[in-house]
Amino acid sequence: MRNIYLASDSKARRKLLNVFGLKFKVMPSRIEEERILSGSSYTRMVKRNALRKARNIASKVRGGIVIGADTITVQDGRVFGKPKNLKDARRMLKKLSQKPQWLYTGIAVIDKDKRKVKLGCEKTKVYMDKLTDRQIRNYFSRVFPLDKAGSFDIQGLGALFIRRIEGCFYNVVGLPLRRLYRMLKEFEIDVFCILLAPCAVCLAAFLSGCSTEYNIATGQEETYYYSTDREVQIGRSIVQQVDKEYEPVKDPLVQKRVDDIGKKIVDVCERKDIDYYFKVIEDEEVNAFSLPGGYVYVNKGLIDKVSGDDELACVLAHEIGHIVARHSIKKLQAIMGYSILRLLTAPLPQTGELGNAADIAFAEIMTGYSREDELLADQLASRYAKSAGYDPHGMITFLRKLEDIERRKPPREKSYFKTHPYVPDRVRIVKQQLGEGIDFTDYINIEQNTYKPPSQ
Repeated sequence: MRNIYLASDSKARRKLLNVFGLKFKVMPSRIEEERILSGSSYTRMVKRNALRKARNIASKVRGGIVIGADTITVQDGRVFGKPKNLKDARRMLKKLSQKPQWLYTGIAVIDKDKRKVKLGCEKTKVYMDKLTDRQIRNYFSRVFPLDKAGSFDIQGLGALFIRRIEGCFYNVVGLPLRRLYRMLKEFEIDVFCILLAPCAVCLAAFLSGCSTEYNIATGQEETYYYSTDREVQIGRSIVQQVDKEYEPVKDPLVQKRVDDIGKKIVDVCERKDIDYYFKVIEDEEVNAFSLPGGYVYVNKGLIDKVSGDDELACVLAHEIGHIVARHSIKKLQAIMGYSILRLLTAPLPQTGELGNAADIAFAEIMTGYSREDELLADQLASRYAKSAGYDPHGMITFLRKLEDIERRKPPREKSYFKTHPYVPDRVRIVKQQLGEGIDFTDYINIEQNTYKPPSQ
């Protein structure tokens, strides 16, 4: 196998190549990056910087493949690289959160043996939530920004304030993998053999549990590339990271209230092959989320806002609905691929790799589910709440109450509607599930594509 060298000391780039199983050596280039256009375009700038880095390392090795990369952020004609210090990072992130920005990554691949060079560039548009000084301080207390272009990490906690992106996700991380794959392919390098060969044994073992099952919640035959035990392992790995970030509620009566209601919902749901765990955390934001394997988290801020047990039961039933339908694990499998799940289910993973994989997985879950997944969870919630003896109209009153609260407050890092959108559409779905009539307000702001719930 030919040697591959990464001409960068970027942690994000190293992690990307590690996660995908690519074997390489890190040889950071000390070439100073050019940030003056001099009549050139942003694309040419990052390509030129990437090429200079790759050539610097290529001159030091006998043969093999050298990969160089350079990323910049551009907003209103101003180029943002990596911040010089924390003050610069705070100023940079505050400005970038005000308007959309473009991220350019230039890639240079040099085949030292064949004396060939390939250049490429990826461009991605990023939309952020507007951030306050306090939010930025809190973010920097957990994430080191000085090694990141634009001062944020979309693959970690930074994902919580990224509204949307247009283009390649991995470009924002720092290395557009599809573009790199296509460039290596031009060198007649069998990338898939490089990527998968080290993991072939693990992959075969992982996929040996592949099965096709009928999911009662979705009403469809679904293929799972993991067993229930592995799903629980994945959830447990993510929980370890979440529990490091959030403190449990100090009032045992609050925790008992959630446990009691949660158990009643579990008793009437369709999925009984796992144990369910409910945790109330000390966080003032109005939010709740679920993790693979039966873990449900509720913020104290949400509990303080519900009018009674009926509304709280509907919220818990909604999160249990996601677990029953296996929404989070399917999302991770589709977006993150096999490698992340492999790390989370490894018998003895390295601590750093496990923590990184768990952070990425949690960030992906917190960015929200698809519209169809949310509507199905609402449908299941109203059914479960009613079967457990609670008033399912609690979901409607809760949604409308929270919608009104959100309209009165500025954007925040995390809120129930950050990960649970489409309120009018959701109210309509709940009413339909309860067999009630639909009025005019239920059709305001409804998405164009009509959601069709699974047949009962």
